[in-house]
Amino acid sequence: MSTQDYYNSCSQCPRKCSLNRLEKAGFCTSDSSVKAAVACLHFGEEPLITVHGGSGTIFFTGCTLRCAFCQNYQISQQGMGAQITQDDFVKICLLLQDKGAENINLVTGSHHIPLIADFIRAAKNAGVTIPFAWNSSAYESVEMLELLKGLVDIYLPDFKTLNSLMSRELFKAEDYPQTAKKAVRWMIENTPLNIQPVEKNGEFKDKMFSGVIIRHLFLPGRLEDTILALDWLKKHADKKSVISLMSQYTPVPFQGDDKELELRKKSLGAFQNRLVNKQEDQDLRDLIDGYDFDWLFYQDLSEDTDWLPDFNRVQPFSNKLATPVWHWTKGFLLAN
Repeated sequence: MSTQDYYNSCSQCPRKCSLNRLEKAGFCTSDSSVKAAVACLHFGEEPLITVHGGSGTIFFTGCTLRCAFCQNYQISQQGMGAQITQDDFVKICLLLQDKGAENINLVTGSHHIPLIADFIRAAKNAGVTIPFAWNSSAYESVEMLELLKGLVDIYLPDFKTLNSLMSRELFKAEDYPQTAKKAVRWMIENTPLNIQPVEKNGEFKDKMFSGVIIRHLFLPGRLEDTILALDWLKKHADKKSVISLMSQYTPVPFQGDDKELELRKKSLGAFQNRLVNKQEDQDLRDLIDGYDFDWLFYQDLSEDTDWLPDFNRVQPFSNKLATPVWHWTKGFLLAN
């Protein structure tokens, strides 16, 4: 099957909308052209992938979900970004590698797996030797993930919820729980953990060369949903992957037309759209202690919201979190 065939009657994501994406965009807001918003050295990811030099992160435009609280909504839902060719992608990867990136971290590319698989092959042939990481919502089919086999070294899936009522209200995907479970299990089965200490200037840090980091974001007021997720992860993922429990939920100051904002407000009514409070943070810490995961990361509670990205800016994040090397409005910002 040619890459183009995957777009004729698209069934790349679990929605299987059957649209001809060679002619128009699907639910993912994307046609057959790959778009991206920014590429940067990212220092806000888990320590195993930022290590010494940061994670070489490329943020793609579009998404297979429609998360009501998405912090990247400008690019995932509103189409912000510029088209990149295979040559552009290769140049970006080589530049990130040249600037010291520990890996190439591909964010939200599930709606373009056939093309991005071709892009990765081209980058490897051009001299990219650092690991490739696949950073996704886990709302993707095993059949499409098979196209990444042998190309991707690290998987960074979300594990958002096992509550289908919540996933229907918040993601427009009632089938998210069963879909994500299948995807995550495939990732674990096909990507064994390889974590080793690496040294730079006399400092040793653990680095992931291959494996899976599963991220679960706690939603304020929904402790029971987090318990369901952690129960499943303890049974199916412990000792075979890394668990990252995130308490950073932050209300986003969304911008958009009146209809979009009204629909978003209605969806966000499914839970308490606020920062995590100190009692919840303590409850989560007490909870996670009981699971005794082999590998676990947990965020410190913070009321700082400055990290929220704005992809209109050449520096979408705070300066301490990222060093941009390419931006959709400016092109390349740094030279090799």
